[in-house]
Amino acid sequence: MNRIELSDEEWGRILAKLKKLPGVRVGLPDTCRQFIGACLWILRSGSQWRVLPSVHGKWNSIFKRFSRWCANGVWEKLLGHFSEEADLQDVSMDGTVIRAHACAAGAANSSAEDEALGYSKGGFGCKAHALCDALGMPVRFILTGGQEAECKQALALLEGIKASAVLADKGYDTNELREWLTGQGIKAVIPPKSNRKQAIDCDYWHYKERHVIECLFGKLKRYRRIATRYEKKAINYMGMLSFSSTLLWLR
Repeated sequence: MNRIELSDEEWGRILAKLKKLPGVRVGLPDTCRQFIGACLWILRSGSQWRVLPSVHGKWNSIFKRFSRWCANGVWEKLLGHFSEEADLQDVSMDGTVIRAHACAAGAANSSAEDEALGYSKGGFGCKAHALCDALGMPVRFILTGGQEAECKQALALLEGIKASAVLADKGYDTNELREWLTGQGIKAVIPPKSNRKQAIDCDYWHYKERHVIECLFGKLKRYRRIATRYEKKAINYMGMLSFSSTLLWLR
């Protein structure tokens, strides 16, 4: 994949998926490809929408269409179609803090909490909670404020997922999650916290496979618009996150 352009094959795969999404107006294929190319340029460069090169079209029109797709969940649905190929034998989950730029604050008629922004030890930002398959390919995400505990989003991430094992770090070591996994017949590969009164076994050999989700975060943060959050609206940042994840599936 070119860093800032889609190949004909990649565009063909995206177009085929878009046409299957209900309620999505693709329009002229060439115009849609130009639009997605513009979004890719912004995603990769991390630049402001206003400095989008004119060859990609009018920045304001591109931005408005991107925002509409975010509001309608198009980017998430697109990722959902590609992630149907996921290997869900084992799944890993974790969270990563995304530092927010000052321009991400101050969304009109909203609050920092509503836009998944907050303060953690790392400063002002949000946290992306992720679930990936056995090969480290992205499946789904949840956004919260940076101070949110990762274990609180575990059940939401796992909803509807049929896996044999769940790999996660000790931040997910809660009785509630372990009981839920046992009830679902899923193996919990989660190290126990040091303050547990009763020891719990963990398959540490299996746990080594959890590195795939750390690698996923590294790949996603190569896109500058992911490494730093500039979007005021949580749905817009989720759109960027879903789009970048879709690009990983295209490789």
